[in-house]
Amino acid sequence: MKKWLLLMLASTLLAAGLAGCGGDPGGRGVPAAKPVIYLYPKEETRVNVKLDYDVRLTSTYPSYEDGWTVDAAPDGTLTDPDTGRQYYCLFWEGEADTEYDFSTGFCVAGADTAAFLEEALADLGLTEKEANEFIIYWLPKMEGNAYNLISFQQEAYTESAVLTIDPAPDTLIRVFMAWQGLDEPVEVEPQSLTAPERVGFTAVEWGGTEMQP
Repeated sequence: MKKWLLLMLASTLLAAGLAGCGGDPGGRGVPAAKPVIYLYPKEETRVNVKLDYDVRLTSTYPSYEDGWTVDAAPDGTLTDPDTGRQYYCLFWEGEADTEYDFSTGFCVAGADTAAFLEEALADLGLTEKEANEFIIYWLPKMEGNAYNLISFQQEAYTESAVLTIDPAPDTLIRVFMAWQGLDEPVEVEPQSLTAPERVGFTAVEWGGTEMQP
């Protein structure tokens, strides 16, 4: 991963400021943008998905109601058992006062964002198709910046947005990227990116949030 260097003081100050970015003074939470959920059972299975989120959901598709219930096929196709309508994922957005951790991460030139994400998302366990959808959504917001400070949030995110999937998947992969555009590069300790091996019924989620200065 490419890392750009500046004074350690600048890095320390920026990391400290971002670590406390749970919400703005007006009380509006940090948005979790476009989390999508894929389900890949080994055989067609009726699956119920519930989301326990700290604040409020602002948009869902299909409609969340009291959770989602779908018939999931091994290729990832999701079918509403009541209407027969098919989906390739479950989508939600929401706002929470989550504090994200930027003590580790990556500082990436805007022009290098696509190549960086291809490598990072593979390390985090996304397939090329899933990574393509992630990159298509986020790249237009990031590639025009001089630099982007990026940190993938495992603990902070999964604690604020708890998924309950029934039947429980054998493998659960959740990828959530917090990032901020920068005019100048900063130094940040590189983050270690790993993923579980996909075995059995696999559920995958990706999403992210742009932190405001």
